[in-house]
Amino acid sequence: MPITHLVTHSGGFHADELLSSVVLTRLYPEAQLVRSRDAAWITPGAGRLIYDVGRAYDAAAGIFDHHQRPNPLRPDGQPYSSFGLIWHHFGRDYLRALTVPEANIDEIHQSLDAGFVLPVDLIDNGALEPSVAGPLAGLTLPVLLETLKPAFDDRGTDADDRAFADALPVARAFVEAAVRGKAAKRRAGAMVQAAIAQAGASRVLELPMGMPFRAAVEAAGADHLLFVVHPRGDDWALTTIRKRGDGFESRADLPAAWAGLTDAALEAASGVRGAKFCHNARFIAVAETRAAILEMAELSVAEAVSG
Repeated sequence: MPITHLVTHSGGFHADELLSSVVLTRLYPEAQLVRSRDAAWITPGAGRLIYDVGRAYDAAAGIFDHHQRPNPLRPDGQPYSSFGLIWHHFGRDYLRALTVPEANIDEIHQSLDAGFVLPVDLIDNGALEPSVAGPLAGLTLPVLLETLKPAFDDRGTDADDRAFADALPVARAFVEAAVRGKAAKRRAGAMVQAAIAQAGASRVLELPMGMPFRAAVEAAGADHLLFVVHPRGDDWALTTIRKRGDGFESRADLPAAWAGLTDAALEAASGVRGAKFCHNARFIAVAETRAAILEMAELSVAEAVSG
């Protein structure tokens, strides 16, 4: 039976039903989105998907709320929000709708669930305080999406519905960017693995373009690699490899004598003709040609190994 109506609650909104709407409106673009608390709408019925309202979770009946007791829990005991429930049941089809290759569906679904969906679930249920993000607490996605709600004194009869409609494409951009990023990392992984095999025992990994590489380097156990080079527009870049994805410490830094230098000053300090720039934090340098960047890479390796 076709889905004709997507039903969530009226009034103020939170990230969970907004993000759920992103998934469902992609899968059922012809369905009407209804925001209501009327019993006639939030009671399961033919052609209807109900979420974040209705105080029941029954996938067969098409209702996905989490406010009732007992509330639905993940296998590990952590609470679902409506977003987690919708992602659990519809996330794989959503990824297919975004043309993610079938071979990658389960991996990307699980990865997004752990890193994107679960934090929304926990915050919505009060199981995780946004304040754990420290100074960045106000920039977490659930908080940012809720800033799109109307001001307290904007009491027009359709203020909440207008704000929800305006917020939906914003939320969609974040979800779809997360999917694209995960899919891109999966594609990059295969390219990085091939480059590692070609590099052999070299301390320098050469890639055909800029791409995510740290996770693939770790997965390959390529602990000997210290630097990465790749073309960057008309120039070539030399970058360090971070020890952890959530930190800035590198396996090895670029030479201290290069820090903050550009053009002639960097050429003089490095002895490399065509050297153009080295960041003051010594994690990236740029040169005009491949030959120049490889020379800078070898000098960086020599200093790192001798130090």
